[in-house]
Amino acid sequence: MSRRFGRYGFAIGILVVLLIANLLMNPTRFMPGNWGTLLGLAAPLIGAALASTPVILAGRGGIDISVGPVMGLVSAVVIKVLYLDSGIASPYILWPAALLLGAAIGAFNGFMATVVRVQPIVATLGTYLILGGLTLTILPAPIGPAPDWLKAMAGAWSFLPLGIIAALWWALCRTPFHGQLMAVGSDDRAAYTAGVPVTLVRFLAYVLTGLLAGAAGMMLTALIGSADPKVGANYTLIAIAAVALGGVSLAGGRGGLLGAAIGAVDIFLLQSLLTAFNVSTYVLQVAYGTILVVAVVLIALQDRSAKRSHA
Repeated sequence: MSRRFGRYGFAIGILVVLLIANLLMNPTRFMPGNWGTLLGLAAPLIGAALASTPVILAGRGGIDISVGPVMGLVSAVVIKVLYLDSGIASPYILWPAALLLGAAIGAFNGFMATVVRVQPIVATLGTYLILGGLTLTILPAPIGPAPDWLKAMAGAWSFLPLGIIAALWWALCRTPFHGQLMAVGSDDRAAYTAGVPVTLVRFLAYVLTGLLAGAAGMMLTALIGSADPKVGANYTLIAIAAVALGGVSLAGGRGGLLGAAIGAVDIFLLQSLLTAFNVSTYVLQVAYGTILVVAVVLIALQDRSAKRSHA
């Protein structure tokens, strides 16, 4: 347990500093009565970070850069195709449709990366471009509104989808699949020798990433209250930075969704703080890049130190 939370130490330290700074700069915004709204604002980034994590944990360079475009396509399909064009407003249809669409895209990425054995970043780059064009074809310009129940998930009910994801991940961590996922990410040859179905585990990690990206797309739709074909892609690289900041090793096999969520909250608080100072978006990009580099270096040093202590 202490080793696990040791990986989160850097992210937790930044979280405390940024939270104090935000409270000093804008205490009203962070009053308890506004926590639901704040969580709704942060939810798409947290969701994107959670979605990016399973394939990274699976190792072999499994970085899925199509997570953002999946969010954008899900938003476009749910609002334009299902809600406005087809008149379907039930959450019992729209939520499963979003999750199934995300899982199907994840399965395609998984097939390309694990069966065809295309380099993951190349396979998901192709998906990134395909989904971007498809989303613009379906929805050339922003359109709305979203159903009222969905918009409520950016306010008082913002905790619900993230809470469900947390509960499902908690349950998954108590199944053999989680141990197999971490084993494959740490050393796939040793895992294969031990009888772990390496290809299947990695494939399922891509499906899980797609499923969570579908959920993140619904969180994004709730936040903006409509569908915008250009917003989703903005989350791709920021989510990867959040995952690295949260102590998840980009080499695979170490970390988890809790760390990714903490990293995403850190970036959200950084955005909030810099916005309060009227800092330009260009400076935000510099901040994201710096965070990513520093986090990756610290994790690499930590992993190296751990290997020496076991030697």
